[in-house]
Amino acid sequence: MQLKYSTPKKAILLLEDGKIFEGKAAGKTGTTSGEICFNTGMSGYQEIYTDPSYYGQVVVMTNAHIGNYGVEASEVESDSIKISGMICKKFNTGFSRPRAQKSLQEYFEESDIVSICEVDTRAIVRYIRDKGAMNCIISSEILDVEELKKLLAKVPKMEGLELSSKVSCKSAYHFGNEKASHRVSVIDFGVKKNILRSLAERDCYLKVFPMQATVKEILEFQPKGIMLTNGPGDPGAMKKESALVKELVDSGLPVFGICLGHQLLAQSQGISTYKMHAGHRGINHPVKNLISGKCEITSQNHGFTVSEKDIKNNSNIEITHLNLNDNTIEGIRLRDKKVFSVQYHPESNPGPYDSRYLFDEFVNNMKRA
Repeated sequence: MQLKYSTPKKAILLLEDGKIFEGKAAGKTGTTSGEICFNTGMSGYQEIYTDPSYYGQVVVMTNAHIGNYGVEASEVESDSIKISGMICKKFNTGFSRPRAQKSLQEYFEESDIVSICEVDTRAIVRYIRDKGAMNCIISSEILDVEELKKLLAKVPKMEGLELSSKVSCKSAYHFGNEKASHRVSVIDFGVKKNILRSLAERDCYLKVFPMQATVKEILEFQPKGIMLTNGPGDPGAMKKESALVKELVDSGLPVFGICLGHQLLAQSQGISTYKMHAGHRGINHPVKNLISGKCEITSQNHGFTVSEKDIKNNSNIEITHLNLNDNTIEGIRLRDKKVFSVQYHPESNPGPYDSRYLFDEFVNNMKRA
């Protein structure tokens, strides 16, 4: 199918500090807002857009061409698009992959996703890296900047915002083979489907619980281990959930936390979290495993991280992984329990696969428990 790059309608991107970028409309005609962030991945846009961790965010795609391979039903990480909006250089309204069912334009129109293209994404990314994370608004229907400023002023800041309740499941459900060797209770703070698949592939039968579930409900499943999933928002606004995680850790069961689950695990042990300047988002972040001495290329999506100072003041917590770009903490484990977590995404769909050994470690912990 022929590739098409034509979007005649004008659109405006306005940042919280007043910076303006003019471009062309993509997706649905309308207005949207959220915290602007950027992803450095060269592929996997459909997985990014359906990742619940992106709820409330407008994503800048750093790859020059977006939409080229269309949309394929199996390449989703949740039941719907979770981003608030998208920014790119070239937006392809056609697609070249025979296996795809529809174009990204059709997908966005069906999902009411407002986007902007034909903007200098390199300039936008450099600006965010310099100025830091902030809110933004995109509009292809309102071109009056003063009116957009009034609308943007009403958008809540990400810091202090609890968003997991917007994407967590409403009732518990099962996943995998009921006759599998290991039963795992999964606490859904905004789970990606590939986390569930990665566990099921390792002979695990899962019961996925909403974040409001009680410890009693979670343990009634008689799990051999607990999975704390990824999710959106500020972990510092989730005191009740941190208390839940503490009770689960105190149960003595093996626990594995990913991204927000990692942050909540840290908070449950008295470790604080904080908002990063711009965050980590992409599939090319180098991380060193301090236990093995090996390095891995990782998939990441987070705007908050845990305090290194607090960890070093806690003798029961060991730092296991370190980001080689900025030395932030990427993994921890408890010395007295089979409990560990990582800041990045080892399920990593579409890749890289360097970190999937962590699921094996979790399963081995359940075998030894």
